[in-house]
Parts: sequence; C-alpha cells; structure tokens
Amino acid sequence: MSLSHTTSLDPPDDRPRTGSDGAAPPLAIEGLSVRRGSRRVLADVHLHVARGEVCGLLGPNGAGKTTTMAVALGLLAPEAGRVRLFGADPLTAPDALRARIGLMPEQDGLTGWMTAADYLQYWAVLQGRPIGAARAAALIEEVGLAEAPKRMPAARYSQGMRRRLAVARALVAEPELLILDEPTNGLDPRGRLRLLGLLRHLARSRGVAVLLCTHLIEDVERIADRATVIVAGRTVAEGSLAKLRGHAAGRRFRLALGGPAPSLPADSAALLAIRHAGAEEALVELAPGVAPETVWRALLFAGWPIREVRAEQAGLEALYLSLTGAHDAAGDRP
Repeated sequence: MSLSHTTSLDPPDDRPRTGSDGAAPPLAIEGLSVRRGSRRVLADVHLHVARGEVCGLLGPNGAGKTTTMAVALGLLAPEAGRVRLFGADPLTAPDALRARIGLMPEQDGLTGWMTAADYLQYWAVLQGRPIGAARAAALIEEVGLAEAPKRMPAARYSQGMRRRLAVARALVAEPELLILDEPTNGLDPRGRLRLLGLLRHLARSRGVAVLLCTHLIEDVERIADRATVIVAGRTVAEGSLAKLRGHAAGRRFRLALGGPAPSLPADSAALLAIRHAGAEEALVELAPGVAPETVWRALLFAGWPIREVRAEQAGLEALYLSLTGAHDAAGDRP
C-alpha cells in the first residue's frame, strides 16, 4: 500500500454499484479531483455508500473530507472524476433528488430564538415537506431531546443538544441518504451511544444510506459497515471494516530484547515506526507495504538485540495511524 496511490481493500466488483432492485447506489465517487485556484485540493478520491449501509469517512484535518462532501452535494464542480447521487450528476440533479438527502454540517446553523418543535416545523416548510406537531415531537424523541423544556429556545441549548437538534433537522424529510459531519461532537457518552444507535437503526431498519464523517474512529468501528480513509486529498484505504481490520493485523509487533536498543539510522523511518522502546521490549509498527523480514534485517544490522518477535492484534485505529503518519509529519494541508 502506498500513500501516493489509491488503495481499495475490497476488490472493485465488491463496491456498491446497484441495489438488489437494480437501483443506483445513493453515493458513488470515482477518481475525484478538485482544484481551488492553482491548488489541487483533491487528487484521487473514491467513495461508495450503498442503501442500508453506514460508511465512515476518516482523515486528518485538511485531508479533503469536507471538500469531498461539498462535491457530492453539487456545491463544487470537480476537475476530473465521476460523482453520482442516486445515479445522477449532482451538478445537474433536480430538486426532487436533493430532497432525498439529509445533511448535518459541522456548523449547525440553528435559528436560536425558536424552540425545537417550531424550528423543525419551520425547516420542513422550507423543504416543501410540512410536518405537524406530532411528527416534530416524534423526531425530538428520536434524537433524545424529549427531556428538554418544550419552550426553551435553541439559543439556550448545550452543544450536545444543538447537535441532536441538527440531526433531527436532517431527518425531517425522511431522507434516503444521510451525510453527517461530526454528529457526536459535544455529546456525553450516553447521548453519543444513543445517537450512534439511531444511525445504525436507520440503516438497518429503514434502508437509509449513512455517510459518517468523523475524527472518532471508535464511532466508525461501532456502527459502520465500510470505511474510507482520505489523506492529502487521496483515498488511501476503502473497504469493509472486516477487510480493513484484516489488513491492519500483522503490522504491529512486540519485540523481546536482550538489552537496550540502539538508535536507528534516519532512513529507517520509511520502514517502521517505534511506538515504544524499553530495556527489554519494544513495540514497532511496520510501514504500509514493507515486508516484516526487511524490517528485522534492518534492525539486526543496526544492532538491535532481538530475541523474540510476536505479532500484535490490531484494528482500524492501527491502520489509520499507519496511513496518516506521513501526512501528520508533513502537516495538515494537502
């Protein structure tokens, strides 16, 4: 695996193309490239979300996640690549297609002087899908806001309460595709679990496609079926969580040492990262695409007194850290 090329951990034929009814997937992005002025913001992004599926979108700050979502919604024109919403080009898609999408941006943009119920009914009218008080109350209950005072204006809500109301707003039109940017920011642990459970329920029971953009890898591991990792404007990993975890396995090793380990030469950073080094053991993580025997040979030549090597179990977090390590060292912007 290389950070300079797109890597899919599912075979291309396994990517969501059409549903069992022959319908196009809610969101499909292939080879997306975007420029802003003279700067290339996205270079090669691939992203797929099927009906009834939760897909986690991960990446460091400045990697291109928000830009990818903007292009998916037709707010930015791509320089190259193919973007399809329910099989249509979002730049020319009719309003009826956009009505099938529920959006929760990172900045909630709530109308502070309104109560939750009034705001949801107001928003529904703006979308051309008026709802009554009963439907508004059901949405408020669904996102865990029922205990808030009914006449409290949104301006007095905590950050977590505002996030819940923003999720309820995204659900007003009963969307087929939900695009959520950091939905659990500010939520306490119980509220976070409740919201993640709701998203999972929407996918499983109602067939809603959910794109979850977040920095919280544990949220993705808890509810997602697939994940896409973007680094410096490129998709560096995409696939089912099972395959992503499988790829992460076998990249971390615990070494038993016969004494303190000497310093490594500077060029060894391309082979591995040392997560911990003590007098009798060390934890090392191999760089993507590097064969373990290459690393052991380099360590032995550097004078490491290796007595035993044991593979560590790894998950999505280990893969994410290995894929984003070079990007973090270079800076946040592509």
